[in-house]
Amino acid sequence: MPRLFTAIEIPDDTREELYRLHQPLPGARWIDPRDYHVTLRFAGDIDNLMAREFADNLASIDVDAFELTISGLGAFGGNDPRSVWAGVAPCPALDTLARAHEKAARNAGLPPDKREFKPHITLARLTASNADAVARFLTRYSGYRSEPFFVAQAVLMSSKPSVGGGPYAIEERFPLRGGLYIDDDSAAEW
Repeated sequence: MPRLFTAIEIPDDTREELYRLHQPLPGARWIDPRDYHVTLRFAGDIDNLMAREFADNLASIDVDAFELTISGLGAFGGNDPRSVWAGVAPCPALDTLARAHEKAARNAGLPPDKREFKPHITLARLTASNADAVARFLTRYSGYRSEPFFVAQAVLMSSKPSVGGGPYAIEERFPLRGGLYIDDDSAAEW
């Protein structure tokens, strides 16, 4: 069974910027920048029939392409931080896309996602980290803001069960209306 999720890819220049925030932080396992993404909908370990139906539903989504900006840093876990992430500036178009992916998942038979959509890019997973050291790191880079980038497509990604944090593989691409689909040989306006 594939472990699937949908996501937005991060452009190379923004990945490089985010990776430059990397610094020694006790207990941090920094994510490979090739695996940076914004998760839209986690599907989990699902059978191939449900995965195909989910992908078919995703292919029928008709949402406009949009710009996205990465803004600020945070951590999940409070006094026992588990991960460090880069946030996403408020973006109604992103929220619309996430709702469409939730609907596609539910129409494929997946249960509703009980977590509130909080778009972010995981930068590091933390184990036994010092909350004060994490707070200092977050304070140092709290003003981070990327240049806006164009989101032309969403992707269906897979990961190995029980690994977490990559490596990930792109299974399918879903162009957004007005976006640019790019393959190895050409680019065409959708």
